[in-house]
Amino acid sequence: MAGCRGSRCCCCRWCCCCGERETRTPEELTILGETQEEEDEILPRKDYEKGRRYEAVKWIVVFAIGVCTGLVGLLVDFFVRLFTQLKFGVVQTSVEECSKKGCLALSLLELLGFNLTFVFLGSLLVLIEPVAAGSGIPEIKCYLNGVKVPGIVRLRTLLCKVFGVLFSVAGGLFVGKEGPMIHSGAVVGAGLPQFQSISLRKIQFNFPYFRSDRDKRDFVSAGAAAGVAAAFGAPIGGTLFSLEEGSSFWNQGLTWKVLFCSMSATFTLNFFRSGIQFGSWGAFQLPGLLNFGEFKCSDSDKKCHLWTAMDLGFFVIMGVIGGLLGATFNCLNKRLAKYRMRNVHPKPKLVRVLESLLVSLVTTVVVFVASMVLGECRQMSSSSQIGNDSFQLQVTSEDVNSSIKTFFCPNETYNDMATLFFNPQESAILQLFHQDGTFSPITLALFFILYFLLACWTYGVSVPSGLFVPSLLCGAAFGRLVANVLKSYIGLGHIYSGTFALIGAAAFLGGVVRMTISLTVILIESTNEITYGLPIMITLMVAKWTGDFFNKGIYDIHVGLRGVPLLEWETEVEMDKLRASDIMEPNLTYVYPHTRIQSLVSILRTTVHHAFPVVTENRGNEKEFMKGNQLISNNIKFKKSSILTRAGEQRKRSQSMKSYPSSELRNMCDEHVTSEEPAEKGDLLQEMLERRYTPYPNLYPDQSPSEDWTMEERFRPLTFHGLILRSQLVTLLVRGVCYSESQSSASQPRLSYAEMAEDYPRYPDIHDLDLTLLNPRMIVDVTPYMNPSPFTVSPNTHVSQVFNLFRTMGLRHLPVVNAVGEIVGIITRHNLTYEFLQARLRQHYQTI
Repeated sequence: MAGCRGSRCCCCRWCCCCGERETRTPEELTILGETQEEEDEILPRKDYEKGRRYEAVKWIVVFAIGVCTGLVGLLVDFFVRLFTQLKFGVVQTSVEECSKKGCLALSLLELLGFNLTFVFLGSLLVLIEPVAAGSGIPEIKCYLNGVKVPGIVRLRTLLCKVFGVLFSVAGGLFVGKEGPMIHSGAVVGAGLPQFQSISLRKIQFNFPYFRSDRDKRDFVSAGAAAGVAAAFGAPIGGTLFSLEEGSSFWNQGLTWKVLFCSMSATFTLNFFRSGIQFGSWGAFQLPGLLNFGEFKCSDSDKKCHLWTAMDLGFFVIMGVIGGLLGATFNCLNKRLAKYRMRNVHPKPKLVRVLESLLVSLVTTVVVFVASMVLGECRQMSSSSQIGNDSFQLQVTSEDVNSSIKTFFCPNETYNDMATLFFNPQESAILQLFHQDGTFSPITLALFFILYFLLACWTYGVSVPSGLFVPSLLCGAAFGRLVANVLKSYIGLGHIYSGTFALIGAAAFLGGVVRMTISLTVILIESTNEITYGLPIMITLMVAKWTGDFFNKGIYDIHVGLRGVPLLEWETEVEMDKLRASDIMEPNLTYVYPHTRIQSLVSILRTTVHHAFPVVTENRGNEKEFMKGNQLISNNIKFKKSSILTRAGEQRKRSQSMKSYPSSELRNMCDEHVTSEEPAEKGDLLQEMLERRYTPYPNLYPDQSPSEDWTMEERFRPLTFHGLILRSQLVTLLVRGVCYSESQSSASQPRLSYAEMAEDYPRYPDIHDLDLTLLNPRMIVDVTPYMNPSPFTVSPNTHVSQVFNLFRTMGLRHLPVVNAVGEIVGIITRHNLTYEFLQARLRQHYQTI
């Protein structure tokens, strides 16, 4: 019996001296050939059925996002077409009558009345939700890059964006509805899977899926891709846009879902538009909001080719010019944006509305006067009145012919300036792509200059606005001008004007936005002509390289003006001269595993950090601390229990090997166990701590720093145990998860994951909470809710490695831990921005 009391039980039967049954791990039972009873199973089996159901729900939600985005595009297109037809129908009739009676000023007033009213309504909607201004692409790019922009994916933003963009486009501003479609799709992707709304709090369902930032970000990627697909009828281009311009990190399994979402959006919009406009339900004739038509030479012209190898040289030159024009556009718009930030935005919001009305007034007057005065009467081409075999060509030909304006021109002629200015922008693009009649070079040059300046002024005013269509139209005029010069003055009669208009549009748009892969595919899908792949790709590459020599793309410029810490794809090579210790923030705000409520509330209310390291202090006289205070004792006990040593791990494995059949193994295990008593574990740890650290002042965890502390006392060694989020701490305080000092930490209530994520994505603000009912001396045990194994890096890690880890894994906080497990700093997105790294690099050179 004495032997039994002196050693552990080593058999699997009931032992009379121990009076209990020894439990074995599943691995031991497998080796012994035994099976464990079902009720003794500790680890739950994975619910594969639940995993399959989760995946099926995700596919259904992705399909719903695509359908809803397509319906949003249908709504915008329907009302824009309705308002535009109403406006131009009234004004055109008035112009035709007043051209004979001499009352064109009345027609101008009518046009001003329509445009100013629409723009005023669109600007009012932006006052309700300021985030709805602009295209929304810079904000969505920031969101997918990992930066949360307040209010960017709310339902109120979607409503203001959708109705605001249809008013701004119908109001005659040089803006497009395709850019805001990307933002609208992203909002649909963010809100639909949540089945709840902050704007309309009554809309809330008990939907337990997708309650994390990663899932939400994936759906926003799908929604943004669906917006591109609905705008241009380019589902593959939308997927590549979300990958190239949006997401800073990409889940491989997400690609197929994003493509499926884009396809759903494209064919939903195509189905309803084809049925509403042509009455042919199910024919799928209009794939996107912007239809380029089909590029095809006339059957009568045997020498015509869409493009030849010789034209590639002209395309490269056009790419260079497009890059220069795009860089100029971006430079001017950046100066305007800075001027607005200094002189317009600080003033009352009414000033922004007045600026929008001023831009609308000037644009309307310029359009009207240019259409009536600067246009030339050009001869109509007979081929434009001849039907084509292809139904799609008939549709394009009818659109082109119906949008021709004949103001002040005799029969069989048309006013080329009015045809471009006095039409919706999509119709003007079709005119430049497919009108066989000639446009005067002077008209094209004047149109390009006026449109360039007005579009640059308009982008940035307080209305929802896109930049794709204005850039395409401006570039198409430039390309058509090049074609006219080559035909008329150089004698190259073989060139196809529509191709040069398309290449000019690609060159200018590429020079402005600096997109390559996705824009190439979008234009190819929009033209439905794969042979344009090579010239479009070459032109976009040259335009991007030329523009990048001077400045960044327009979206990156606006992101930089907002001061958003956007992460680029990679760092520069010279940044590898820096290490993680050079860019980290060593002044930490941290919490302890067991912390009083008053300390947590103070930390949360005096800082804006979104995560806090969970640490324990390293002291030489820890036994004295444990005797003096229960809170200190709990923290030290947690640190000791969480430290993994080689001896402790070997002891644990040796104890599990004792039950093996081999008597030699049992004897060896007994020798190891009896040679070391459990009490020595604490002494061993204490000796290690005494050897490594010198004693520190008697400081309690909830004690504030003193001005008399030395640098060593302020930055004393801290053992790192994990990270806990601000939202988690707030949730614990709201639900009263704590225990008193006289109780054990095991008495603290436990919350499930569903309860912790119940308020997602809008967790309560610590400043709005009434915590008077909580005892400030109560203690919160944060260890069950922290992340005990976040990504960490060594202080000597190269910046390029830190950058790649931060970007590819989608991190927000990266602790820097030294070789002995102490946290020495933390890295956030701010520490990896280009400006911050450049400043640190300059400091590095100064210290050499």
